[in-house]
Amino acid sequence: MYPLIRNRRLRQSEAIRRLVRETVITPDDFLVPLFVVEGNGVKEEIPSMPNYYRMSLDKLQAEVKQLWDMGLCTVLLFVKVPDNLKDNQGSEALNPEGLMQRAIKTVKDSCPEMLVMTDVALDPFSSYGHDGIVADGQILNDETSEILAEMSVSHAQAGADFVAPSDMMDGRILTIREALEDEGFQNIGIMSYSAKYASAFYGPFRDALDSAPVDIENVPKDKKTYQMDPANRFEAIRETQMDIDEGADIVMVKPGLAYLDIVREIKNEVDVPLAVYQVSGEYAMLKAAAEKGWLDHDSVMMEQLISIKRAGADIIASYFAKDVVRLLG
Repeated sequence: MYPLIRNRRLRQSEAIRRLVRETVITPDDFLVPLFVVEGNGVKEEIPSMPNYYRMSLDKLQAEVKQLWDMGLCTVLLFVKVPDNLKDNQGSEALNPEGLMQRAIKTVKDSCPEMLVMTDVALDPFSSYGHDGIVADGQILNDETSEILAEMSVSHAQAGADFVAPSDMMDGRILTIREALEDEGFQNIGIMSYSAKYASAFYGPFRDALDSAPVDIENVPKDKKTYQMDPANRFEAIRETQMDIDEGADIVMVKPGLAYLDIVREIKNEVDVPLAVYQVSGEYAMLKAAAEKGWLDHDSVMMEQLISIKRAGADIIASYFAKDVVRLLG
């Protein structure tokens, strides 16, 4: 009891605070999202994501080497597909010479030890901007899952280490796992977006890939029939456990800051690695506020990331990864 116990003794200096610190951020915590486009010599800043870029394959080579030299050892690849290659079935996703497949090979050729994870969803390839096949105003579940399984095999054949289904179709983890096993890819991992909410924080990401749902008749205007209702808590645990039962090696909560209660709930319930995606809207808000001088960028960035890890994240997908590593020195 006080005064025998004085909690402030452990806060008296930076050395003491570092000695007893419970949560520490390191480069090993991060996977780095990368946006890839066609072309040559392309490194274009995303307007709604300051200091973040879409890159052509030649620029991707240099970026991957830099990340590795900085101690960042995992990338998560996304591709921006030209409109003329989009259709309702996401056919281009299965092209063995498609942009995603070439991006995987580019990373592995540039830095063989880099861990490569790939986005598995139809929205970048869809003429409707949805994560699944659209028919009669509905998003078809099982038919979409079959395409996602073929897509996953294609990524594995190109050299991916993990596939990361971000679509939220029911049962797609089992369909993908069985397809990978059937093709001899039993060592390819699955990082499932298990609790992905229908969030308003995704706007800048959809700008980056031009993947927002289109506003035309008889096509759902949003993704609320497959992404989760932000009001729901126990559903996230149920979704995550089902994905684990179907063969997911890593599970994910997305977005991050607004769902830290969900992160802790899931961490308390499961015994597989838990990833959290600190999404584009979270990144953009801090960049904008810092630009206005309203917030100290680095201090808030670290506080946000520490809160995500403290809540239970083993892995953090973040657009701040390079900023953090530079800050840590």
